[in-house]
Amino acid sequence: MDQYALLVAATLNAGTVLAIAALGLLINEKAGVVNLGAEGIMLCAAIAGFAAVVHTGSDWIGFAAGMGAGALLAAIFGLLAIWLNTNQYATGLALSLFGAGFSAFVGIGYVQEKLPERMQFAVPWLQDIPLAGPALFRQHPMVYFTIALVLWLVWFLYRSRTGLVLRSVGESPESAHALGYPVRRIRLAAVVAGGALCGLAGAYISVIYTPLWVQGMVAGKGWIALALTTFATWRPGRVLLGAYLFGGVTMLQFHFQATGTEVPSQFLTMLPYLATIVVLALISRNPAWIRVNMPASLGKPFYPGS
Repeated sequence: MDQYALLVAATLNAGTVLAIAALGLLINEKAGVVNLGAEGIMLCAAIAGFAAVVHTGSDWIGFAAGMGAGALLAAIFGLLAIWLNTNQYATGLALSLFGAGFSAFVGIGYVQEKLPERMQFAVPWLQDIPLAGPALFRQHPMVYFTIALVLWLVWFLYRSRTGLVLRSVGESPESAHALGYPVRRIRLAAVVAGGALCGLAGAYISVIYTPLWVQGMVAGKGWIALALTTFATWRPGRVLLGAYLFGGVTMLQFHFQATGTEVPSQFLTMLPYLATIVVLALISRNPAWIRVNMPASLGKPFYPGS
């Protein structure tokens, strides 16, 4: 039973990384912007957060540094793609390549660094519940923050006036512009907010999930987060469930190793990416369903003068 409780706990921890990043990308895409630079943003945020904790000893300053790095890179992407109307896909790919190289360069001096002793978190009284306690109530506060963020996003996108305006910009920027809304500024704000969340996910990886710095340590999680938005049909609740699903697939390799199951390690390592391909292939079989849920102006530039 303890092994299954640990598997659930590890699944929530791994899913949190994907959920935070995917929710940031969801905000971008609800405004009609596709940011393929998530991987690069997360890598730069990971080294920024790790370096901040090394020098200050504070995890929360590390999270703030990661969010700041993510927001800055996203703002640069937004200025290029929204104001200068560069191709969103090409600009995002360039950002990913830049982030991979820049983080590797900056992180050379931090490869051997170690973080201070990690604090153990637990919910009083609930942590002692058999099975459920170790599985659900001994998590880092960021796990619970992510669940709260999903609930807030559901309210924000579907119940608030600001969320309605954001969605209208993603559906029909021409109509929103005709009504007097500053489409480009709204899109830029969404991109910066999404970048900050991707940055938070990157910092969480290097500070909490695997508290160290290694070149390329994000290991494709930014791309999986991008796939998650499509998998979830742009719904925050489904993003969270999908993130836990992929987190569980990621943790299965360690569970199999712990139980002595004879499965080639190479196959276990590729499980999360294989699951991503299978899910996207299944979803792609019904393009009409995707079109109904996808923001109508996703990836399309907006020209105010036209």
